[in-house]
Parts: sequence; structure tokens; C-alpha cells
Amino acid sequence: MELHDTAAVLTRVLTSGVLMSIEKNDRELPGLQRILEKLTRRPHSVLVNSRTAAVHTALAGQGVGHGDEITQPGLDQKTTAFLAWLGISVRDTDPATFAQIGLDHANLDRLPELASAARAPALIVDMTGLGFGPAAAVLGDDATAWARGERLKIFGAFDLRTMWTQEEADPHLVPGVQFNYRLSPMVAACLRMALSRTVRSAGAAP
Repeated sequence: MELHDTAAVLTRVLTSGVLMSIEKNDRELPGLQRILEKLTRRPHSVLVNSRTAAVHTALAGQGVGHGDEITQPGLDQKTTAFLAWLGISVRDTDPATFAQIGLDHANLDRLPELASAARAPALIVDMTGLGFGPAAAVLGDDATAWARGERLKIFGAFDLRTMWTQEEADPHLVPGVQFNYRLSPMVAACLRMALSRTVRSAGAAP
């Protein structure tokens, strides 16, 4: 991205005063979610602040946790070690439990095509390669998986509703543990900028 464009986005966010992701009038995180859902044609997205957070979220959304085993071909050693820390074992076989796309400036315009080819129940889009810091999203079709993923995050959607209303947003969806996986609006704003051209070109697609 042009430095001028990046500076304009950062100025917009700083001027808005919405620097924390827990503020009610934040527009950057919902805006990034809408872009990703449009480009991948998946109705539910969970934004997180690293690829490993996305892997954890993708599995938690499917009800996978400590003591479980997944099938996932071609998983790298670092991710396998992270899953072992979570108490999840991996068999290097099909079918894939999640699909992964690593976005950078070279393949950014191909996101709709890459997402269309992904067949796993959860799609991880790692946006770290766009140069604005660690960031990822987990996308899918299952509303329950989305809810579990949001509940895994401290100040996910359900925590925010509880905080704003002072009433438990969903008493049937209380997690055993939560993680500081929430993405910052500043990073989300920069990612929105990077993806905006792709959205305009994809707008004409059927």
C-alpha cells in the first residue's frame, strides 16, 4: 500500500478516538468482517490477532479441545507443537479440519478464488503477510462455530454484549477459559484499506 494511504487510515482511526476494540462505536472490526465475508462467500467470521489464535478458534468452533484428535494433512511443525500444548493430537491424513490461506500483496486479488477452492468446515485467512502486524480471521457457514469462536476471545461479541447491557448475553455458551485474541481496530482499519480494491473488483462477480 502507498504510505500516504496508510497514513490517512491511521489518522482517521486516531482522530476517531476509538483505539480499543471494546468500544461500542468501533466500525473497523465489523467493516473488516463484512469485507472478508463478501470475498470468501462465508456468512460468519471471527477476527483474531494471530494465526495460532485462528487455528485455536477454528478448532474450538468445531468443538475440538483437550484430549481430542484431528486429521490435518501437511501441518507445519510449529502449529503441531501449538496443538500439542492445547492437548490436541494430529493425524497427517485427510479430511482437513481447517483450510488455510496466507494472504500477501502478491495473492491478495485471488482471495475469492482461493476461498472458493477451500473445502474444510473452517477457513483461516492469515493476513499477517500484508504487513500491518499479526492478524487472521476464521470464516465458515456454521453460526454455532462462530459463537464458540467469539466466546473463546476475551471481549468477544458475547462479552461485549454482556458488558454493555449488564446481562449475560448467552448463559448457555459460557467458556471454561478465554484468551486475549482480540484484534485491534487500528490493524483492522489498515487491513480494510488493503482489501478494499479486491472488494471493488469482486463486486461485479456473480
